[in-house]
Amino acid sequence: MRIAILAVDGSLLSAIAGLSDLFWITNQGLRAPPAGVAAGLPDRADPLFKTTIVSADGKPLRDPQGRLIPVDGAFEDLDRYDAVLATGMALGPDGLPPASKSIAQGAEWMRALHRQGALVGAACAGTFVLGEAGLLDGRRCTTTWWLHHAFKRRFPKARPVWGTALEEQDGVVTTGGPLSWVDLGLHVIRRLAGAEIAKLAADISVADSLPLPQMIYAPRGFINNTDPLLLRAEQIVRHASPGLTAEGLARALGLSGRTLHRRLKELTDESPKEFITRVRIETACVLLETPGASVKQIALACGYGEESVFRRAFVQLTGMTPADYRRWSAGRTAEVGVPAQASA
Repeated sequence: MRIAILAVDGSLLSAIAGLSDLFWITNQGLRAPPAGVAAGLPDRADPLFKTTIVSADGKPLRDPQGRLIPVDGAFEDLDRYDAVLATGMALGPDGLPPASKSIAQGAEWMRALHRQGALVGAACAGTFVLGEAGLLDGRRCTTTWWLHHAFKRRFPKARPVWGTALEEQDGVVTTGGPLSWVDLGLHVIRRLAGAEIAKLAADISVADSLPLPQMIYAPRGFINNTDPLLLRAEQIVRHASPGLTAEGLARALGLSGRTLHRRLKELTDESPKEFITRVRIETACVLLETPGASVKQIALACGYGEESVFRRAFVQLTGMTPADYRRWSAGRTAEVGVPAQASA
């Protein structure tokens, strides 16, 4: 299976090399699987994946730190590829990926290959290349959480989903986070070679094949700061009694149910019910980070009359139980206070 990796102005060498290495490591694992994991895997001596790094003119280029990115070919040299991937890139002074000729050429090239049936994907700021290609118009997608607002302004026809780690629609894959090329690579392996080989790749790489959603890393309420309606709705949800419905939220905002649904879809691509749930779970995350209250007390404080309903909603949005989140958060906080060890 042939994998092409895009190298354009601003591309990060670490992401391109890491993504290429992930496919190489998978080939090595298939050729000589670790003891105990060979069952059910194909026996193959030839590489399953072949990666090619391509640039607009086929020449190497420098990454933002001045390191040389090796290149195997040019866009015009391409035959058919099973997947075409764009990694993260450095941002310009305006906080956006550079608007360069090579990025425009890369976008056009990815659009052409997608029409030919290739799976296309991008990680972090590489999602802007897919946006420039028009491949995200009308499609669910994601990008790095701190690029979300700029992404929505740049590509108003796209449907970015707030806080998710990975989205795929119509053969277009997007992931969020500078290191999310790992998630992108594992997903592509799963799509092209199956779940067993993707699990092998994750296990030998010691990587999580089920990434946590980005929303747990973003500041609480980050998405709601973009619009007064979202801020007002957030405050209503936070102080509402259990049982607040979408209709009740609409009445409190002085809107019809249909208008609220339309506005939230435009602003966050959420239904009113999804908005209410997200705000409640974001509030729960803050409370879980503070020692003292039990999970049941936090559920009630966030508008859930039944603890079991709260737990289901929490797992669905964060990927972990409330108790697991509390341990995870406490562990991250504890690490902040650990003094650095002096080198010998």
